[in-house]
Amino acid sequence: MARKKHRERDLKERSAAAWRLAAAQHGVVTRGQLLKLGFSREAIAHRLACGRLHRLHAGVYAVGRPEVSEQGQLMAAVLACGDDAVLSHSSAAGLMSIGRKPSGLIEVSIRTPSPVRRPGLVVHRRPTLRREHTGAFEGIPVTSPVQTLIDIAPRLDRLGVERAVNEADKYDLVNPPQLRRALAAHRGEPGVARLRTILDRRTFRLTREELERRFLPLAREAGLPVPQTRRIVNGFEVDFFWPALGFVVETDGLRYHRTPAEQARDRLRDQAHTAAGYAHLRFTHEQVRYEPEHVRATLVATARLLPAPVARSAAVGPAAGPA
Repeated sequence: MARKKHRERDLKERSAAAWRLAAAQHGVVTRGQLLKLGFSREAIAHRLACGRLHRLHAGVYAVGRPEVSEQGQLMAAVLACGDDAVLSHSSAAGLMSIGRKPSGLIEVSIRTPSPVRRPGLVVHRRPTLRREHTGAFEGIPVTSPVQTLIDIAPRLDRLGVERAVNEADKYDLVNPPQLRRALAAHRGEPGVARLRTILDRRTFRLTREELERRFLPLAREAGLPVPQTRRIVNGFEVDFFWPALGFVVETDGLRYHRTPAEQARDRLRDQAHTAAGYAHLRFTHEQVRYEPEHVRATLVATARLLPAPVARSAAVGPAAGPA
């Protein structure tokens, strides 16, 4: 009798441990994990036969019921590929909401070169994938946000890459300056050069002299007279100013990560110019350097809407000193 009670107690403790493990793994466990908890092969087979375990992959089971959540499916895929497996590529991006959730096969990366094949999964063999470039998200082993962005970059167009970077920033996974610095540790990986080019272009900044050298011919081609430069207008320094036309153009050395204070100051600038009755445009340095046709066309369209030159009184200060 005492031995029977002892066995029942052991069974209850093992079952409770299995449920705790499954709860921590989105409802799934592996055969190896159950064996380590003390379940025999016969006990596992019995639970499969009576519907207490449900096979998802070879050696990976859903506990209690056959349906598992989306996270459970992802966890099962990782567990099916071994102890060193991590969710990666588009599947990792979808989990972290930095890319569209893939509708195809789940992607997993493993560090061993062994020819692992799992139906319904895409297995990437990556012996050079460092452990410090992996982690966990919602309890699921996954490539780091930086590694994930590098992995998906070759699959996306420029706007897609920018969207993924912005989403990673939005969800506080990694901000663009951190990402740019981290790329040095991934030199040579596909996707690094693409990310570096896009990040550098989006944070591109011309010197004042180069900005004027590139912008002034575009203004002239748009039919505008020579503007004043670096003037204080309505309490703010502006890059180009046509006082007789009541027209202001400002440029931004755009950064991904602008603080709320910087954004608020931009709003104040624009509001001050509007309140003074000025037309105003804002271009990025990137546009002036890489998209001159767009800048010229915008200036042409705006010039058509400007009134004839008139004498204006405004809160205009002297030219600003060198930055």
